[in-house]
Amino acid sequence: MDFSIFSSITLVVIFLACTLIIWVAGVKITRAVDAITTYFNLGEAFGGMVFLAIVTNLPEIAITSVAAYHKDYDIAISNLLGGVAIQTVVLVLIDVFGVGRSAPLTLKGHSRVLILEGVALIMILTLVMMAKQFPSQMVFFRSTPLEWLILLIWLGSVFSISRLAKMEGRPVDDGTKLSTLRHPKSPFRGGIQSAIWVLAIGAILTLLAGWALEYSGEILSKRWNISGVLFGGTILALATALPEISTGIASAKLRDYNMAVSDIFGGNAFLPVLFLIASLISGEAVITTLSQSDMYLTGLGILLTCIYMVGMVLHSRRQVFQMGIDSLCVLLTYLLGLLGLWAMA
Repeated sequence: MDFSIFSSITLVVIFLACTLIIWVAGVKITRAVDAITTYFNLGEAFGGMVFLAIVTNLPEIAITSVAAYHKDYDIAISNLLGGVAIQTVVLVLIDVFGVGRSAPLTLKGHSRVLILEGVALIMILTLVMMAKQFPSQMVFFRSTPLEWLILLIWLGSVFSISRLAKMEGRPVDDGTKLSTLRHPKSPFRGGIQSAIWVLAIGAILTLLAGWALEYSGEILSKRWNISGVLFGGTILALATALPEISTGIASAKLRDYNMAVSDIFGGNAFLPVLFLIASLISGEAVITTLSQSDMYLTGLGILLTCIYMVGMVLHSRRQVFQMGIDSLCVLLTYLLGLLGLWAMA
């Protein structure tokens, strides 16, 4: 379907309708993943890193694949790296609306698993910045070796974190039914098969809505004369972060605080893996085409992640406007970062 034939008002309606679909699907997916991870005793953090992180990033997968096919990288790359920064800021919203006055999010959700996820994320983002300087002529299976190294680090982190999560989790007897394993605060009703169906259908809806979101948003950005880097790193990144917002707040309401944080850290670590997918589709090394603004967004993502990791270590109980001190620092840092991005654009 050619969205360019629609008026700007129609495109705005499509854009908003897709955001609503992504939000509702995200809430349903969270309840299903909560039931699945409980049934199979996978641990909250592992469920957040693998199931939620990949499913909630389906819009980014669709955007990156389409952009790579058309070899139009500006919006897609900025969406990925801007998504790392803005999805970290999602933790601020979870802190305020998901946890509230009881305690800061990083006091409720902290573990060795989350620290390990944060370290893996910083390693991956550092490789992204290094890849910018890598010669594009050194191609390995239609991509640079650093893109494959990012994939290996992500897979290695998933393996290590899954083992650590099982060590920290409580054992569950084999053959226990979902009705006896359901999280005490989980509103999901039905068996494990129902949970899997909800996850699958929600993933398909999220993927389709993400594609329409990118397509309509790209046309609107051109009509409103907004640069691809600025649009992809802010407006589109915020729209595609809606699954993380809905699933994160829903996880916090279920008191799955580790899953809420792991969804963000795990999802952010997964996003740079999409550079490899983009390179394989386009036939050229995409990660070497990063602009200065993209490098700036990558550094901002690293900085925001480090702030929350410090909060997990210090365990401060102090709150300001129903958010932890670390969340306040993240919010202020991100807003200042946006001013710098606007000046660069």
